[in-house]
Amino acid sequence: MAYTTIDNPELYFQTKLYTGNGSTQAITLDGDEDMQPDFVWSKPRVSGGHFLSDSIRGGTKVLQAAETNAEITRGSHIQSFDTDGYTLAGDGTTNNSGDATVSWNWKAGTAFSNDASATGIGTIDSSGSVNETAGFSIVSYTGTGSAATIKHGLSTTPNMMIIKNRVTDSKDWQVYSPVNDSTDALALNQTDATGDSDVYWNDTAPTSSVFSVKSGATNTSGAATIGYIFSNRQGYSKFGSYTGNGNANGTFVYTGFKPAMVICKKSSASGTNWGIIDNKRANSFNQISAMLNPNSNGSEGANNNCDFVSNGFKWKTSDGNSNDSATYIYMAFAESPFVNSNGVPTNAR
Repeated sequence: MAYTTIDNPELYFQTKLYTGNGSTQAITLDGDEDMQPDFVWSKPRVSGGHFLSDSIRGGTKVLQAAETNAEITRGSHIQSFDTDGYTLAGDGTTNNSGDATVSWNWKAGTAFSNDASATGIGTIDSSGSVNETAGFSIVSYTGTGSAATIKHGLSTTPNMMIIKNRVTDSKDWQVYSPVNDSTDALALNQTDATGDSDVYWNDTAPTSSVFSVKSGATNTSGAATIGYIFSNRQGYSKFGSYTGNGNANGTFVYTGFKPAMVICKKSSASGTNWGIIDNKRANSFNQISAMLNPNSNGSEGANNNCDFVSNGFKWKTSDGNSNDSATYIYMAFAESPFVNSNGVPTNAR
């Protein structure tokens, strides 16, 4: 059996750096293979919001990771999702003239629709886009306000879910991780620890066909809701936990690939930020230090040193956002598998 089914992760995930021009601009991804993204998460590296758009809602429909706000329409945001990237207009949020900006881009690509009463799968109708190879789907549904199940489009059990009510202000982003109990949720826009409540997931773990909701931010009656659903794929993506050691010779986390991007959050205690590091906002060699915080619209910081190695990542800091003596959840996507399907190992940075 091959170590990985994905030899080139850039077919499914890419990070892109660009400078805003305040006008129409085609953002061309840099990978060796063209990739048409379905989910684009953009952030100016200076002060400014995290803006999330996808091909299901349409590129002009924007949600903000650090905010509880409902979805907004920006006619000058993403005009089209292209075969090798996407096109922006004169948007002062992610295309402000002169602003260094980063976007993280995922491919789904295969449409699905589920009439729950007709198929017997779930109890709420859902639709979206899925990529089974990459273990990623985008799911759209309308909440009912009572316990329900929703088809997520994958054939494997999700390992991470990020859900947002699109229409109601003051509703947190909710994140599910199996590292936590199925009653727990983390808010992407908060510094809180995991919260013990059956409100969001109905005290029920997802299955290979559906995920469960009850009420609150994941199932508000009548509210259009979007979900980003992820499942582990060996050699390409990993969603799990690690225990920090609280010193500068930090914890090593095995992923089975050389990372391109890592998102982390202390889950066992409150008061620390979510963090994103990647292989593009860095030198071509270790250490990586440039971190952005999904729960903050602040500028990029440089106090969370990390090495991306051929089979995982190793912290070189005792900072509380990444390597305190505590439990953290993480999600990681690959630059290259540790060993490809031909048995060839990857190189370190």
